[in-house]
Amino acid sequence: MDPVWHAGRLCYYLNPRGAATVFLCLALSCVAAQAASAAGKPGIVETLLKWTPLLAGGFFWNIAISAVALAVGTAFGFMLGIAQLSPRSWLRSPSWLVTQFLRNAPWLVLLFYCMFLLPFKVQLFGVVVPVPDWLKAAFGFALPAMAYVAEIVRGAIQSIPAGQWDSAESLAFTRTQIIWSIILPQCIKRMLPAWMNLYAIVAMASTLANIVGVSEAMTVTREVLAAERRQELLLPMYAYLLAWFFIYCYPIARITLALERKWAVAN
Repeated sequence: MDPVWHAGRLCYYLNPRGAATVFLCLALSCVAAQAASAAGKPGIVETLLKWTPLLAGGFFWNIAISAVALAVGTAFGFMLGIAQLSPRSWLRSPSWLVTQFLRNAPWLVLLFYCMFLLPFKVQLFGVVVPVPDWLKAAFGFALPAMAYVAEIVRGAIQSIPAGQWDSAESLAFTRTQIIWSIILPQCIKRMLPAWMNLYAIVAMASTLANIVGVSEAMTVTREVLAAERRQELLLPMYAYLLAWFFIYCYPIARITLALERKWAVAN
């Protein structure tokens, strides 16, 4: 079963025991770093708090990248998922091929392609509009997200009992009316947990944007370490960053699992 489709897989790691592990690692790394710190240097916790506003600024771009990526991926993935179920082979086959290609392509490769192939600026109605790096990174993450959304939509539609289709056809509904008025409204509950789970995955994967020069949380962490020039800060800084992502993704994962249990459908 696809890990993105089953929300419980992510929640297996994002659970109370995982939370205790993350914060225990942070505490132990701070203690060890403080013990290794030279006399006269600021405390480890004091240093982490000093750089927290800058780290928060970088973390904001991780949230922005993941939000835009999933919004774009959802818009296109929704149509791609429906197209995979089209009775017309000329539409169904290319849709399936695109979905499988994007699902199995490395995210980092897609990110590099978007960063270097998308223009740095576009001209709209005579006005030159720059395309920031974070937005191009968001489009890079939107490509695999689109494929996963397409699979979520396809799976949800196919999970609706065939009797619903037969009943709607007997009432002279067209295929388009059946999908949009009868099938898709029933799919929302089936799709929402997996969609939320996918967002948490994209949010955590957004740190890959630091490789292509986007100034997000991982990039800021490296800059802080370079500015402090203290080797003992390495583990506490990255553990602190890990805690930020855990705190952000933990509620999403738990709500996702609760919705999945509440709206579970017996096959």
